[in-house]
Amino acid sequence: MIFSEKELCRPTRIHRFSPHYFFLFPIFMEIWPVICDQQPFMKYGRIWLFTALLGLVSSLRASAQEKKSIYDPRELWAPFFYAHGGNGFRSAAGKPGPDYWQNRSDCKITAVLDTLTHTVRGIAKIRYKNNSPDALHFLWLQLDQNIYREDSRATATTPIAGGRFANEDFTQGYVLIGVEVNGKKADYVTSDTRMRVRLTEPLSGKGGVADLKIQFRFTVPRKGSDRMGRLATPNGEIYQMGQWYPRMCVYDDVRGWNTLPYLGAGEFYLEYGDIEYTIDAPAGMVVVGSGVLQNPKQVLTKTERRRLAKAQRSDQIVVIRSASDVRDPQSRPRIGMLTWRFRCEQTRDVAWAASRAFTWDAAKINLPNGAHGLAQSLYPIESQQAWKRATEYTKHSIEFYADYLYPYTYTVATNVAGRVSGMEYPGIVFCDYKCKGQSLWFTTTHEFGHNWFPMVVGSDERRYAWMDEGFNTFINGLCTADFNGGEYDTPAQDYAVNYCFNPDGACIMTIPDVQRGQNLAADAYYKPAMGLRLLRDVILGRDRFDQAFKTYVHRWAFKHPTPWDFFHSMENVAGEDLSWFWRAWFFKNYALDQAVKGVDYIDGKPAKGALITVENRGKMALPVIAAITESNGETTVVKLSVEIWQRGPTWTFRFDSHSKIERVELDPEHQLPDANRANNIYVTTYGTSEK
Repeated sequence: MIFSEKELCRPTRIHRFSPHYFFLFPIFMEIWPVICDQQPFMKYGRIWLFTALLGLVSSLRASAQEKKSIYDPRELWAPFFYAHGGNGFRSAAGKPGPDYWQNRSDCKITAVLDTLTHTVRGIAKIRYKNNSPDALHFLWLQLDQNIYREDSRATATTPIAGGRFANEDFTQGYVLIGVEVNGKKADYVTSDTRMRVRLTEPLSGKGGVADLKIQFRFTVPRKGSDRMGRLATPNGEIYQMGQWYPRMCVYDDVRGWNTLPYLGAGEFYLEYGDIEYTIDAPAGMVVVGSGVLQNPKQVLTKTERRRLAKAQRSDQIVVIRSASDVRDPQSRPRIGMLTWRFRCEQTRDVAWAASRAFTWDAAKINLPNGAHGLAQSLYPIESQQAWKRATEYTKHSIEFYADYLYPYTYTVATNVAGRVSGMEYPGIVFCDYKCKGQSLWFTTTHEFGHNWFPMVVGSDERRYAWMDEGFNTFINGLCTADFNGGEYDTPAQDYAVNYCFNPDGACIMTIPDVQRGQNLAADAYYKPAMGLRLLRDVILGRDRFDQAFKTYVHRWAFKHPTPWDFFHSMENVAGEDLSWFWRAWFFKNYALDQAVKGVDYIDGKPAKGALITVENRGKMALPVIAAITESNGETTVVKLSVEIWQRGPTWTFRFDSHSKIERVELDPEHQLPDANRANNIYVTTYGTSEK
């Protein structure tokens, strides 16, 4: 899910103005009237006070510059990072164990869209297979539409000022018409966005199957937590439909049933299976959805099918429905309803969209090993200029991610313009109809990147948003650099240090619903992506990182990894103990502050070599990259591994200088998230040194 283009996609520079001494101003204002009434002030005048205050500020500034290090290697390299070793389900090597299992949910859904009342009526038939070793006495399902009820927990926990996930209006949520298990009326209870179905007989482990049938209806909200909804346009309503049918909660070997309520910020944790679904909609509408359309001859006109066939062979964008087609009532059937049939295999979810207002274009996707798919975009006439490159963006994103990480598994990639600002589903994404240019590129590539995290690698989004949002943001940066010669690539000059390492911020491991709103983008998107970039560019190197990252994806494709599975897998494949990094970056809110402390010469002679002392003043530790410039004009880059900080907060290393050192700069290319770059540079001028 896209968070904010301004916060997430554009590089942010560090604020170089430091307000370290602003805390003095209220103190001065508080004591000023008292001082002015004292005789010493009257006797010596304001010059005395001004001089004293300047001295105080200067003293504080010098003290701040020479701030004592708060770094403690015993904290960063503390033992026993992994509280538990591997077991039969999950290996200590970070891969599924020989006894790994997960349950399966296959589903057949029939639904009817009523555009007069904006309601959906449906029947979901779920075949649930219990592959766990446990007998289950009850089943838990997710009823996400209940978030839009006035008495929902999400409504109760929404700030008065609102927010991105706030409801604009309320609905009844799911109206359950009937619930059956194995052909008999079920005993069930709903609790907010969850439903527990009690079984008359335990569902046996290691292969037991239960068949559920749920009849439901709901009203489509205008704004559905910015993940679904509807948009009125001059040529008809656009429906973007997610969380539209009851879905199984995950039962796993880590927590058993995962039943955290849907509050808005936390996304989804779902079982895999095959899903067949039909949508009955007014004949004039075009419907697109996850998976492959099974009956194009029954729902598409001959002209539309001919143009689609051309698009499937073309690297250039082909128009399927033009603006004139939308305005022409003869271009689509006008009377009655049409049934659209879709099938999506090995998927955790399905979503769909429908409208009379869609213009439509498409092009071929070139996948690895000679395979092909279809990229398509659907948008209203009002978005024609803004969205004219949407299919180009979709095509490149899918091709890049499929080549870098893992094959694209859904054949069709559909980009739909509407009310939702940015939301991902298997094979289909919803983006803002007002997006254009760079903003549309970033939103498109981000949402389609989610087809790998979490659609292929099925992590628990509701608890660990960073395992999909952060990983996805990282690969988005690689894709953006690759697209059209870097058309939208703006390399960051600095990390957004003030934002991501705010002392009041939470750590990455904090679940989304517990995050303060202003911290969610940092801790779920920005900071995890930074961490992967550091691992790739500084700590491991690209070859080792890419092999480890891709191995993690292949190991856990269509499975449910935990954060510890990721940590174990990366360490084992890369051959590196990274527990210090996981602790500082993911579990703590540590900041980095490297400084040059001093330069000395052996026997006082530069030609004999220099002794350069660096200091680690923050709680985080990272490798040292130092650019050393001598008076002879030569600049040498020295790299020191992170292990130098295992011995304490300072480290002195020998440099084979040939002439006097004029400048030492740490992290000259700003690859590290240093909180205070003012102490990164040591300059020698006219026989003196300045830091």
